[in-house]
Amino acid sequence: MKKATTSWFSPALQKDMPIVAYGDYGFALLLVPTAAADYLEYERFQLMDTLAPYINGGKVRVFSVNSINNESWLNKEMEGAHKAIRQNQFNNYIYNEVIPFIKTNTSNETPIILCGASFGALHSMNLFLKRPDLINGVIAMSGVYDLTEYTDGYWDEQVYFNSPAHYIPNLTDDWYLSNIRKSHHIHILTGCGDYEDPSATAKFSEILHAKGIAHDASIWGKEWKHDWPTWRAMLPLYLETKF
Repeated sequence: MKKATTSWFSPALQKDMPIVAYGDYGFALLLVPTAAADYLEYERFQLMDTLAPYINGGKVRVFSVNSINNESWLNKEMEGAHKAIRQNQFNNYIYNEVIPFIKTNTSNETPIILCGASFGALHSMNLFLKRPDLINGVIAMSGVYDLTEYTDGYWDEQVYFNSPAHYIPNLTDDWYLSNIRKSHHIHILTGCGDYEDPSATAKFSEILHAKGIAHDASIWGKEWKHDWPTWRAMLPLYLETKF
């Protein structure tokens, strides 16, 4: 499997941000890490091994970025308002730096699908819903879509606008809704095992359905826990059957 790592000083985040790419061809799958993890997390937990047939076969080219959650919502020493600012800086890093980097290294016509597990699922869903003109779809595994699950009681306008479970029910702007509805790849998956929250997937599916947003929601059984074996099973299956 071809692997290439690069980095640059991010104007949005004011720090060096590495990114890794796997493969040469196919649609672009952009991975957002769980919790406070780094850009090599998915490789470290053998997810890339399970994706190797699709990468080597030219079906998908995978990119992975660093998380900044330990500089925002997971930083217990930071004020809530500053966490929200850092969240928006991360969003801008993805939209204004990572997406152009992917386009430059693929093509302007290459579809980009966001993907993440756990906290990465929330970020992936949020990033897609806020810029459906730049991002073509999302695979969200074992996520919750209410940002207040991570904010320790803090609430402001920017928490609202980064919490899909809050802003989507009130979304009426036709530009956003029409672009979101164009996607054929909105997939939300979860297990029912230890530390999973299948009710979060069910509730968010209801929210999307109420807005006329076609999507695929799948709730797996109790043997599927909030852990890497679940995600190593889910993602290859969806690449095989949905793309």
